[in-house]
Amino acid sequence: MEHLKLLTSSDLNSILKIRSNETKFGEHITLLPNSNDIYEQLLTLDVSYVIFGVKEDVGVFANYGTIGTARAWDATLTSLVNLQSNAHTSAQKVLVLGHFEFEDLQYKMSTLDQNSKKDISKARKKTAKIDASVSFLVSQIVSAGKIPIVIGGGHNNAYGNIKGTSLALKKTVNAVNFDAHHDFRAEEGRHSGNGFSYAFAEGYLKRYFIFGLHENYTSDTIFKTLKKLKAVQYTSFESMMVRHETSFTAELERALTHVADKPFGLELDCDAIQNIPSSAMTPSGFSVNKARAFVNHFGKQRNVAYLHICEAAPTSETRTQVGKLIAYLITDFIRAHESI
Repeated sequence: MEHLKLLTSSDLNSILKIRSNETKFGEHITLLPNSNDIYEQLLTLDVSYVIFGVKEDVGVFANYGTIGTARAWDATLTSLVNLQSNAHTSAQKVLVLGHFEFEDLQYKMSTLDQNSKKDISKARKKTAKIDASVSFLVSQIVSAGKIPIVIGGGHNNAYGNIKGTSLALKKTVNAVNFDAHHDFRAEEGRHSGNGFSYAFAEGYLKRYFIFGLHENYTSDTIFKTLKKLKAVQYTSFESMMVRHETSFTAELERALTHVADKPFGLELDCDAIQNIPSSAMTPSGFSVNKARAFVNHFGKQRNVAYLHICEAAPTSETRTQVGKLIAYLITDFIRAHESI
């Protein structure tokens, strides 16, 4: 598969930190020997979760955002494989596939000017190429009866996740999104701010719930649009955490009622977590523990079809912090789903 770089034993061994009297998560995961017919290989493997990364920030650039999301996968992988392997982490149920590396698109993006409408249009066309790769791989994983866990890149990849899942299941799917932003912008060319609106317009997404929308960064036009669409519901961060008009727990249940009656995607944007390096880092947001509780709550549902953690943009100084955060979220999800 073009752009897909499999994780090899050599790659894994180069980042594993072995200690005596301990076994690490990475010592018990499954790897694929080659990329020939991934679907057929997955059918034969006794794993439940397939983790892969998306090393890109083209979609973020195309949405006038701050790039850096291409770095999240490497940070995550190092932290994940060096967790302890024990009864709580279920490494034997995990296949780490590798990552998409769009070197050509990333290079072309680096030559573009974000202040040029023409260049933004070019970046949006490149984002659509990323969509095709992500949606195809997700469809292969879901068709094989496994749950994709997708890490890194911009929130543009929600579109590929939703489309791939919908195509595999041959029906529309729902989605719940832990996010400060709606990502339901106009269909103006693909970027990180309209993955859900495109999936909805094209008939892959049925019902959508935005969890933690920031009122200061949502236009009046969008609020009016959301009010008209019964299929799209939201709760704002301020209503829960500032004004206390409702509670985090009550809104978890409301979101669950909206999406969980059919297969749904679980989306988590690191922009929603306070002070986490991301494409739109916020000084006011949910705590890490609230994010973990969110993933745990929806991970326990039988109809959850995939997990996507995106928009983290670690620097060299915050690489370990971000990697540990995403590793926590991945294992929280697996632990919750294994409890069903």
